[in-house]
Amino acid sequence: MNVEVRENPALHRFELPLGGDAMAAAYYTIEDGHLVLTHTEVPEEFSGQGIGTKLARGTFDLLRQSGRKAVLKCPFMGHFFATHPDYADIVYG
Repeated sequence: MNVEVRENPALHRFELPLGGDAMAAAYYTIEDGHLVLTHTEVPEEFSGQGIGTKLARGTFDLLRQSGRKAVLKCPFMGHFFATHPDYADIVYG
């Protein structure tokens, strides 16, 4: 699987297609002008395969490329950031 993370602004999420109808997604809202990552979902059948990490890395890379920062309310994204402090430039707080 060599698919990239993409943003779907209409659904307020970053997506990682997994084949067929399967999709991993990082959901966000916009609060006070800030992008707030609120929830990450990976289909159970893909658990333990590093999909969440690939989604997080792709999401953070897209934010960096676009010059945006994020507030991390999603526990998974918070944990990813705690273990990847090289993304400090895109995280508020």
